[in-house]
Amino acid sequence: MSDLTPDAEKSHQIKISLRTRLLTARRSLPVAVRSAADAQLHDRTTALVRRTGARSIAAYVPVGSEPGGPDLPDRLLAALPPGGRLLLPVLLPDNDLTWAEAAPADPGGPVAPVVSTDPSGPRTARSLLVAGPRGLREPAGPRLGVEAVCSVDLLLVPALAVGGDGTRLGRGGGSYDRVLARLPEPGPLVVALLHDGEDVDFVPAEPHDRRVHAVITPTGGFARRPYSPSGS
Repeated sequence: MSDLTPDAEKSHQIKISLRTRLLTARRSLPVAVRSAADAQLHDRTTALVRRTGARSIAAYVPVGSEPGGPDLPDRLLAALPPGGRLLLPVLLPDNDLTWAEAAPADPGGPVAPVVSTDPSGPRTARSLLVAGPRGLREPAGPRLGVEAVCSVDLLLVPALAVGGDGTRLGRGGGSYDRVLARLPEPGPLVVALLHDGEDVDFVPAEPHDRRVHAVITPTGGFARRPYSPSGS
């Protein structure tokens, strides 16, 4: 028997249905369409980094059809000013996330090749990441702890959809709900990267859900949410 109230149970079922539909749509995107969208997201996130003057970024490492593609970490590293740093997540056994600093790959180090999604044609590049659990890619450096994300200027998070009030729909594992719940106020600017069509009017909210400050989509670009920090 469910411990959820009738309203919460209804929201939960709506989220399951929405999540299934969005995942199916993502998987059906042609490679060329996804590659072009990733390139647009790279341009828009780079512009955001430079416009905000962010010197420290925490981001995710896209897998499969997630927005941004496998080159996203490298593009973010290139967008940072001298002395800037990029933190990337490392999955813990309880599904929480600790963080490690990304650095340009050492050509002689133990790194895995990654195929670029550049629409001009596939190429093989050296990755700054190593293989992690569940098919993830992770930075190999020292683990900085779950609180490391609290001190960054900009946090880019994955999402399947974001509603008009900033409510974020994830895959259901809860990793980023924990990350967002521990951020201070005021904290970093939190932006979700989405495919076109995933910036929606409404996402059902449950007590554990957290909102984001803005979204970036390939064609729509940067769009604030109602309580976006001033000046962002």
